[in-house]
Amino acid sequence: MRPYETLNETDWEQVERIHELLDEGEVDQARGSLERLRRGRTAQPDLRIVEATLCLEEGEPGQALAALAGAERSADPAQFFHLRAAAQYDLVRFEDARADAERALAIHADYAFAWDLLSRVCEHLADAEGAAEAAARAHELDPDGFPLPLEVADEEFDRMVERSVRELPAAVRQKLDELPVVVQGLPAREMLTAEEPPLTPDLLGLFVGRHIFAESASAPPTAPGVIYLFRRNLLRACSDLEELAREIGITVRHEVGHLMGLDEEELDDWGLA
Repeated sequence: MRPYETLNETDWEQVERIHELLDEGEVDQARGSLERLRRGRTAQPDLRIVEATLCLEEGEPGQALAALAGAERSADPAQFFHLRAAAQYDLVRFEDARADAERALAIHADYAFAWDLLSRVCEHLADAEGAAEAAARAHELDPDGFPLPLEVADEEFDRMVERSVRELPAAVRQKLDELPVVVQGLPAREMLTAEEPPLTPDLLGLFVGRHIFAESASAPPTAPGVIYLFRRNLLRACSDLEELAREIGITVRHEVGHLMGLDEEELDDWGLA
């Protein structure tokens, strides 16, 4: 006999509704629905799975891992391993993420989400062949949900970046003698783990350094910082060249704003939002 109460049909209908709320972007409402459903049975493994899903949606992978403790006995072990892999991935524990993604696929070979996650993990582990195979499998299972990453020549990508820099507002260009923009395949592990909690491995761009208005008149001159654009993540995030050019422009403008030390409201005032 199981030491916990199994979910009944009504419970499962509420779980399904929580997932629908997440799909609709209603995270707070989904959280409230889960809290009501969990009253008196916080150890129930299937509800722990839902809790972990919510934590990942809220950008809390550490809390997701904690929620998954004891959820191994849930109705869908493949989902358990997939969620644990996703949490490990967000915590930049790529080796653990790969092991759990492969466990999920050993149980459920047609799990498109797990194939997509495995592809991203393999990218960060420098396994290009494994990444391509997993991406192709995810696309085969769900072409609309998981389009293949764009293939764009380095030269064409660099031209898009250069164009986005030229298109910066004139007031911004006047403030910047030089805009250091570095195109890199993926964020390095040490970049992601330099903050706590770690930055997402799916990061599109990153400003590293001291913003230009942080320098005092008496301070010795220093480089203002560097803006990184992560090519592989941008190619994954976009479905065509038009969207890629637009996303590069958005990312450059946003990171230039951070270079200048602007907050979100000031980004909008400078035309960088």
